Amino acid sequence: MATNTGNGMKVEARDQGFGDLVRELSGQLSTLVRQEVELAKTELTEKGKKAGIGAGVLGGAAIAALLTLGTLTALLILALDTAMAAWAAALIVMLIWAAVAAALALIGRSKLREVGKPMPEKTVETVKEDVQWLKSRT
Repeated sequence: MATNTGNGMKVEARDQGFGDLVRELSGQLSTLVRQEVELAKTELTEKGKKAGIGAGVLGGAAIAALLTLGTLTALLILALDTAMAAWAAALIVMLIWAAVAAALALIGRSKLREVGKPMPEKTVETVKEDVQWLKSRT
């Protein structure tokens, strides 16, 4: 393996001194660590965005559930008033809001499941590969 000495000349690894090899390995390791940190940041940002969307949809489901309870309250009041047409209308509105809440909850749950574990899986895998590479170099 040839290495650039900085003055335009290439030197074979076996012709380099131990200090030069350690310095080169240190530079490569530093670059590798920076790249792994950048990969982890990117991966966590993507997962954070997906989790945020799922949490937002679940928030919408919570609001719809509150509206369901409000409508149910209105239904009970109107049912006690025994005005048949009014409570039938309230029942229909309540069922619509319940369906909206259920749909939002299912969508939010599936979005959160897409995210998976909060670990940066690609980064963990590449770090394992890097460790194996380092072991083979020594």
